[in-house]
Amino acid sequence: MVLSYQVLKSVLAHGDLRRVHHIALNVKDMQASRRFYGDILGLRELTGSEIPETLASLVAEGKVANFVTPDGTILDLFWEPDLLPPDSDPERAFTRAYHLAFDIAPELFDQAVQVCLDNEITIAHGPVSRPTGRGVYFYDPDGFMVEIRCDPV
Repeated sequence: MVLSYQVLKSVLAHGDLRRVHHIALNVKDMQASRRFYGDILGLRELTGSEIPETLASLVAEGKVANFVTPDGTILDLFWEPDLLPPDSDPERAFTRAYHLAFDIAPELFDQAVQVCLDNEITIAHGPVSRPTGRGVYFYDPDGFMVEIRCDPV
């Protein structure tokens, strides 16, 4: 049975949703993506009993990798070796998700930008300063935009 928007709205009261549980991304090159999210961005990869039981066999086969963000949100990477970008130019690629943003302390922002540069990650936009803080945008190995941002000082 497919729930309509109205039925779903009547079941969920305002404020029932607690937090983002996980974010799942399809990736073409699992090793490049593991290096990007783990080694470069510094997210911790789940291992052993931390891996959800429902994904354990896929992780063991190298088809899935799970990372945890500092706030506890899980980032699942699903290996899709035949994945093609919607467009070879990531500036034109259509997707319903625009970017994944990570927050960092203002005093560490410039260091984060330098880590990107040291790892030859092309900066797509920025660093920019806005009333809401500073941000820098770049692409993961599959062309998905990632932002590192900080609050204003």
